[in-house]
Amino acid sequence: MPRTRRSPLALTRRQALASASAAFAFTVVPRHVLGDKEATAPSNKLNIACIGTGGMGGTHVREAATQNLVALCDVDETRIPGKKHPQARTFQDYRKMFDAMAKSIDAVYVATPDHHHAFAAMAAIQLGKHVYCQKPMTHSVYEARRVAEAARAAKVATQMGNQGMSSEDTRVLCELIWSGAIGHVREVHIWTDRPVKWWPQGVPRPADTPAVPANLDWDMWIGPAPMRPYNPAYHPFKWRGWWDFGTGALGDIALHAIPPVAWALKLGRPVAIEAEHSGHNGDSFPAWSIIRFEYPQRGELPPVKLVWYDGGKKPPRPEELDASRGELPGNGRILVGDKGKIYGTRLIPEAKMKELKPPPKTLPRVPSHYEDWFIACKGGRASCSNFDFIGPIAEGVMAGNIALRLGKRIEWNGEAMKARNCPEADALVKREYRKGWTL
Repeated sequence: MPRTRRSPLALTRRQALASASAAFAFTVVPRHVLGDKEATAPSNKLNIACIGTGGMGGTHVREAATQNLVALCDVDETRIPGKKHPQARTFQDYRKMFDAMAKSIDAVYVATPDHHHAFAAMAAIQLGKHVYCQKPMTHSVYEARRVAEAARAAKVATQMGNQGMSSEDTRVLCELIWSGAIGHVREVHIWTDRPVKWWPQGVPRPADTPAVPANLDWDMWIGPAPMRPYNPAYHPFKWRGWWDFGTGALGDIALHAIPPVAWALKLGRPVAIEAEHSGHNGDSFPAWSIIRFEYPQRGELPPVKLVWYDGGKKPPRPEELDASRGELPGNGRILVGDKGKIYGTRLIPEAKMKELKPPPKTLPRVPSHYEDWFIACKGGRASCSNFDFIGPIAEGVMAGNIALRLGKRIEWNGEAMKARNCPEADALVKREYRKGWTL
């Protein structure tokens, strides 16, 4: 049979598959192989510590219990489920936990407020522990770079907690794009109903100074951030809308929503970012924002404009969306290609999806995001949201918050972590840490 001519898009798909393979190719060398006699062998259960045990941390505790849960750490004693897990030692300070149990821990879950992510993850990495860290990975561009570099040097297995990366939907999206179903993608629109109905933003700092609850180590909760008086406006959960502690709606949801698209489109760091928003006081994030990211050409793949909407803002409803779908929901995604559009993981109009021959399943399926990490910890393939993959994406998202804070367009040099046109952005790449805290 004569050989068929390769289309540019087919070549792009091959390149994307190669890139995906590279993302999964990193193999962790188990510590027992390196001569650590106290390490858990890959065939056995992992000894796992959980830092942050409320909220998503509760899920981590349940997952860790399928292995060997050895330590629980939370600044708030009331959130530590010690009675349910009497075999686990309990702590309020993860630094003390590592001092006491460094040789007894193989892997660590991190589910602290954002401003602690890099510090908890780095402490574990420097001791050779595998790390699963909740999104947004870190609080700043600089921290994302440092933590990813440290994990690579230490050869530990990493995973960021964006569970959708392990989903069937993410793999279907990639396979649809790589099959050429909508041609080259040039625009992406992603929106969320966060923040306001989930936590406050665009609000002044509280003036009252109630007493610190006896169960809470407030000094440790503040950690590397500037000290301020305790207030229930910050703990628990509501910290997300404060610049000092959280990363806003972008940090909360964008690192769920953007990585599947980045995988499908081979996106790395943006080259320009522009933000509009409701206004902010430099203390609390704005009530809504629209942030435009520009990504460069990648080989034969054209430049991409990605628009982020939060706080109730949404893109225009696509004409191709069937009337039965109603209005756009609170959260969603639209990809615009040369030959059509994808809404979520389906071509629109629906008739196009029904006519489409499903592309072959070329990507490995995983049982869960947590199991994906366990496999990597025990010497298997790298997990799908490992820090080598997610680090540049996290940097770009954190750079989006720099543009948001400054309210101006940033021409971004991601490799150098600098804005070409905006020197005041440099001060926001890396924050000053409170005395006694270094990364």
